Amino acid sequence: MDKSLSKPTIILHWLTGLLFIGVLAFGLYVEEMPRGPEKFEMLALHKSFGFTVLVIALIRLFWRLFEGEISHVAKLTPWQDMLAKGTHMLLLIGTLLMPISGIMMSVGGGHGLSVFGFEIFAKADKIEWMGNLGHDIHGPAAWVLIAAILLHVIGALKHQFFDKDGTLARMLGAKVKSDDQ
Repeated sequence: MDKSLSKPTIILHWLTGLLFIGVLAFGLYVEEMPRGPEKFEMLALHKSFGFTVLVIALIRLFWRLFEGEISHVAKLTPWQDMLAKGTHMLLLIGTLLMPISGIMMSVGGGHGLSVFGFEIFAKADKIEWMGNLGHDIHGPAAWVLIAAILLHVIGALKHQFFDKDGTLARMLGAKVKSDDQ
């Protein structure tokens, strides 16, 4: 049985993943900067790229709903299947939740939201509960998602170097046949 992935699935996976990792790393960098004009410029970039992640993640979500669940190349034990599905679900939700919580922080803080100079939400009065909720989600979720990304990468490397089942090759566009059928 052919277990190859469609080009949109592959492109959306890598685009979302690499951009998300970049925005996450950039956010951690900006967080450590001293308060001042440079930090606020960097935060504006972080917000713009975060919003871009949200748009791409939404496209990816709709594509996933359209295309259906991605099947595994190899036969997995029940615990491996549960871990893989849980990690994928966490990453999918995280690519939506992180930008949404960031927007909540910005809008709730009365700052509005501009994306690469285009105003999406105008500056307005603070909405304290929204800003606080966004903050309570955004920071801790970043660390949970870093752990999930590491688990995902470790899983991909396990499939590549120990199982040698073609899972990583498939995500790089190779045609892969399953031997579990």
